Amino acid sequence: MYFAMGTRSLLWDITKKYLTVGLVGLTISDRYASIVSIRGSSMSPAFNPGSDTNDYVLLEKFCLDKYRFSDGDVVVFSSPNNHKEKHIKRIRALPGDWIETPNLDVLKVPEGHFWVEGDNSVSSLDSRSFGPYGAVVHKSSPWMLKEKVYYLLS
Repeated sequence: MYFAMGTRSLLWDITKKYLTVGLVGLTISDRYASIVSIRGSSMSPAFNPGSDTNDYVLLEKFCLDKYRFSDGDVVVFSSPNNHKEKHIKRIRALPGDWIETPNLDVLKVPEGHFWVEGDNSVSSLDSRSFGPYGAVVHKSSPWMLKEKVYYLLS
């Protein structure tokens, strides 16, 4: 009888610890920072220079309310075609900037939008395909920029 109660107590203690660690980890990865794998060649050579391996990056999410994005920042955002799919691209133009499109039109990036491009133009689905990316609708919107890439970890 004592053995069964001791085992139950031990299992409950272990379950509580793992559940607590899991919830803390989930909160950190959802709100503050996370490590993600980068697949594909759209950002080559900066990421995945050899397309047979994946690079890992640290995504910083904590300071986005106060952070001012600039030309050249690498960001992660939801796809305009499928909000469950994430893209990683480099900001090439900010709201109010003028940019030359692939068909040689000159376009002013609207307020609340960014022009994003992959470093490897041959294999990148980006603003050259879908136009300026609407980034600042509201915090919970799938259309906003999600994270800023800070470090290449590979």
